[in-house]
Parts: sequence; C-alpha cells; structure tokens
Amino acid sequence: MVQVRSKKADPRTSLDIVKRLVSALPVPVVMNDRADIAIMAGAAGVHVGVDDVPVASIRSFAPPGFIIGASIGSRVEVEQARGADYIGIGPAFATSSKGDAGAPLSFAEIADLQALAGLPAVAIGGITPANVPELLKACPGVAGVAVVSSLFGADDVESAARLLRDAIGR
Repeated sequence: MVQVRSKKADPRTSLDIVKRLVSALPVPVVMNDRADIAIMAGAAGVHVGVDDVPVASIRSFAPPGFIIGASIGSRVEVEQARGADYIGIGPAFATSSKGDAGAPLSFAEIADLQALAGLPAVAIGGITPANVPELLKACPGVAGVAVVSSLFGADDVESAARLLRDAIGR
C-alpha cells in the first residue's frame, strides 16, 4: 500500500498526484487526511489522524470497499479509530518526518494498543531496517510498518526498500 501525504500541496495538485499514482501502481493507494480527494481520485482509501474527519463520518459517505485507516498513539485515540479497517500506531521510534509525532511509545504500549483496538496494525515513526526486526518480534500483533525517511531519505530508494523488506523478513 502507498499512502500519499501531501500536506503542503493544494487540493488540485494532491488530486492529480493521487490520480497518477492510482493509474500507475499495482498496489492500493490511500490519501492522507482527505477522503474527498481520495474518492475523487479513485484511490482505495484514506488514512486519518485524530484531528481529521472522524472515521464514522467518512463511513457515512464513502463508497463500498473504501479503506479507512486511522492513526493512534494512546488508549483514548483507540475509540476515535472505531470503524477503521486498520490502524497506524506510533511513533514507535523518534522521527523527524512528522514534527508533532510526540514521544516514542514503548513496545509494550504498541502491543497493548493493537490488542485493545483489535484491528490490523502497522507501526509508524522512525522505522529503519536496523530497528524493525526487534519491533516486530516484540509486537507480534503488528502486521507491518509504515516508513518515510528510511526510503525517501536514502540515496538509493530501491536499495533502501530491499534492505527494509529483508529486515522485515515476511
């Protein structure tokens, strides 16, 4: 799955980016924050944070099969994610790609939040090939990881993706 996160782009540019990715990629594309743009672009879904349109509201107008992901970082936020198809839990490690991410959660907190939510989960925040094996071992309920800097901060994105894939070992 690829998530488009274009916080600084205007809506038309975001729509164009998502449309192009949907037509070019063989994997589901989801839009960060903007269900309206995701639907207009034909994306598979949307991923929302705690300050975005609530999951239940999006369900009321989303087409059948539309994927909704929700970010959580605390027990209170689990309730806000009810009705989502999956959750992103974090930050798992310190991250520089999202300024308001907060302090990293412990592995026990990540595992607890995943169990409490009862949804497929990905760990987010500061994921690297070096730390992902320990994370996944300590949090067996976590189905995967979401990365930004590990790939797009690398000189060779393809090699970085292979390293991460190999570190995940799934």
